[in-house]
Amino acid sequence: MLKQFSELGLESQLQQSLTDLQIVEPTEVQEKTIPIILNKKEDVVVLAKTGTGKTAAFGLPLLQLIDTKNSSIQALILAPTRELGQQISSNLESFAKYLPEVSIASVFGGTPIKQQIERLKNPTHIVVATPGRLVDLVTRGDIDIKTIAYFILDEADEMVSALKEEVDTIIKSIPKTRRTLLFTATMPGTIKQLVQNYMSKHVIHIDTDMATVGHQGIDHQYVVVEPIEKLDVLLHFLNTREGERGIIFCKTKAAVNKLAKNLAINKFSSGALHGSLSQGIRDRIMGQFREGFIDILVATDLAARGIDVKDLSYVINYHLPDTYDAYVHRSGRTARAGAKGLSLTILQQEEVDDIADFEQELGITFKKHEKADAQSIEENNALIWAKKIFKTKPNREVSEDFKAKIKTIFHHLTKEELVDKVLANYIAQTNSDNLKVHSEKPKKKK
Repeated sequence: MLKQFSELGLESQLQQSLTDLQIVEPTEVQEKTIPIILNKKEDVVVLAKTGTGKTAAFGLPLLQLIDTKNSSIQALILAPTRELGQQISSNLESFAKYLPEVSIASVFGGTPIKQQIERLKNPTHIVVATPGRLVDLVTRGDIDIKTIAYFILDEADEMVSALKEEVDTIIKSIPKTRRTLLFTATMPGTIKQLVQNYMSKHVIHIDTDMATVGHQGIDHQYVVVEPIEKLDVLLHFLNTREGERGIIFCKTKAAVNKLAKNLAINKFSSGALHGSLSQGIRDRIMGQFREGFIDILVATDLAARGIDVKDLSYVINYHLPDTYDAYVHRSGRTARAGAKGLSLTILQQEEVDDIADFEQELGITFKKHEKADAQSIEENNALIWAKKIFKTKPNREVSEDFKAKIKTIFHHLTKEELVDKVLANYIAQTNSDNLKVHSEKPKKKK
């Protein structure tokens, strides 16, 4: 393993920016990719998991290859989501700290297009874009991508599955003589087809150590639950990891909304993220999550692509993903940059057999996580109830006279006696509610 970025051929300005960022040693994908991009001319396909430093792997050499005397757009970087695009753009700006002559522009959906059109009227060397907004700008004639020399597809497997039509349109609008750099965490048939159709015959393939890097530090576990206890088991887990941060993945937007509402009701520090939310709301939620103001993000797969947040302790699959690729991307949100993390999948009994398929296909091993017993669940629900009371803001509209009457009832009780009585009332009410639920179950027809 090389110990210095200088050994990869990077110029001093880029090395200085890395020093400022306290990035000392290149990751495997950076070590393998940077010299190839700098010294070769061929197209490149890089297979590497999320969290392995792919942005620096293409961003650093790209910045060095830009001809600042040429004011036209020389490089186009496509990302499947605005969140990932913003992350790439931010990283490039940091890497280019000592290269002020390099001009980088971002064009994403969800922000006013007029501002982006005005920005593109100025000299621009690198454009970071999401496919939809870029197609819009090309159609309007407000961006010229016919001059690009470098075309980078990041998280390409996501784009060819969800945004194939837009990607095809863009590829037909750029020079055939450009150099394409494709980065992907998985290699489905759609990616192989794209490589065959749109990249040169002599493609350089770079594979990182997928068996170790991709899953290094991730503890894969599953827990089996009955449908009726799924939420309670989740809440018990979250309560045991209080203060830690993570992402919970759901299959649908409706499921994200429902679960996020339940977490909010139970006073968990959480937020929801899915494609139907306005870009402003998505940006606000992501900002709160990145800055640590909320601990739990409930999200769909596409909305969470490109999320690079440090110190995520866990990822929870509230629903088993439909594809192996989706599991790779979900679990890759934790254990980033050499850290440790847990990927916990909540299953129903009929789904347990699917685990063996995931193990075989991905080369990983799942351990069974024993769910909490009934007593622990009940006690946890009581703790959540107590925290809800603690976090409830006083109702300032209640009259002082009425409050005085209530205080009179309790004034002779010590704190311990009051807690005992309130807790006994909660338990009695809970038992009554449970009895009512069971008694209301419809009888089977004979």
